[in-house]
Amino acid sequence: MKGIILAGGFGTRLFPITKVVSKQLLPIYDKPMIYYPLSVLMMANIREILVISTPKDISNYKILLGDGSHLGISLNYKIQDQPRGLADAFIVGESFIADSDVSLILGDNVFCGEQLNKILNGISIENNALIFAYPVSNPSDFGVVAFDSANNVHSIEEKPMYPMSNYAVPGLYFYNNKVVKIAKDIEASARGELEITDINRIYLDQKKLKVKLLNNEVKWFDTGSCGGLIEASNYIHNYQKDNGKYVGCIEEVAYDKGYINDYDLIALADKLKSTDYGKYLLSLLSRDIG
Repeated sequence: MKGIILAGGFGTRLFPITKVVSKQLLPIYDKPMIYYPLSVLMMANIREILVISTPKDISNYKILLGDGSHLGISLNYKIQDQPRGLADAFIVGESFIADSDVSLILGDNVFCGEQLNKILNGISIENNALIFAYPVSNPSDFGVVAFDSANNVHSIEEKPMYPMSNYAVPGLYFYNNKVVKIAKDIEASARGELEITDINRIYLDQKKLKVKLLNNEVKWFDTGSCGGLIEASNYIHNYQKDNGKYVGCIEEVAYDKGYINDYDLIALADKLKSTDYGKYLLSLLSRDIG
């Protein structure tokens, strides 16, 4: 399976702070926002990843993340010249996806929790599509999924006025290879975008849409607003302080997965030795010795 991080758009909800910098490069506490979705894909055992961004911003992602070889993964980059909707990621990334299944994660979505690695490590779509459900108090602001006690999906709606449930669909999706053709065949919505909800409805109609409920040990943030940025940053700060474990640490995920070895980790930490982040990376070595 391959992965796509969609880090495009203009970030207008965050103006003026995003007038000169891509939203997904803003900090969530001690890391660039994009570290968090990248770590999620890595935890799902995905090592070939495409970053999609704007013509103005793509070079900054290349500077920040490089080709991924320092993490034992492969990072590729493509430009989305205009924000044409989430589903457009599969059209932009068609040549990258090739004949593989694919996961899409939105660059402004942050996940945190003790069970997250276990959930992602066990992902299997079996020629289906898989979405997640997360309870929220304001479901009308999101895509909403309704399902029964056996996790059979009944409906999925985009920002409904009268939601069928209080379960939002976070910005993490897993699809079989047919998603590329489906994305090409759907029509733009009234707001002129290719909607991910329309893709999910097609899988639902084919009885191939599965949903997994995120329990209360996993926290999800949509950081597309200033309030969301602050809330996520404060939560990550407190979580790391209380648990002694970093969230969204791409070097740690690579090390735990065996993508890099002790010497690789030391080399990465040495570049950050004057920071708490670098000291944390070095502490992983003593953790394993202990």
